[in-house]
Amino acid sequence: MSKDKTAPAPADGEEGEGRGGKKKLLLVLAAVLLAGAGAGYFFLFAGSAEAEAVEPVSSGTYLPLEPVAVNLAGGGYLKIGVALELTEEGAAAGDGHGGGGVDGTKALDLVISTFSQAAPADVTGAREALKESLQAKIVEAYTDHDVKAVMGIYYTEYVTQ
Repeated sequence: MSKDKTAPAPADGEEGEGRGGKKKLLLVLAAVLLAGAGAGYFFLFAGSAEAEAVEPVSSGTYLPLEPVAVNLAGGGYLKIGVALELTEEGAAAGDGHGGGGVDGTKALDLVISTFSQAAPADVTGAREALKESLQAKIVEAYTDHDVKAVMGIYYTEYVTQ
């Protein structure tokens, strides 16, 4: 008898134990990587096209409102002027009254109601927070059927006493 013991070679249709396990592992790993890449593409790029389409586009038109003096809650007053930045839809649309563009009366009412409830310390210390709050109210007031007519506001005058 010979001391050399070699395993018989696998037949044409069969594979060895080590080789078949590696091949299955590589196939499963490739499938998982492809699924992960597809999911990553979907979550990163598929949603961004919708977000860009929904965002309003500035028309480059601003509607300056007349400055108004508001009595503050704790005494004193604020003279405030605001300009509305209109979207393309807002600049092109009439407000249903035969005139072209956006009417600023709703915005002036919101300016008065927002700042008349503020204390003098809030007006001087939390100016940007009040602006963000006012902007959210104005944009909501000028949004009709998910079409925004106003996309932002800017202070044109801001004097307290």
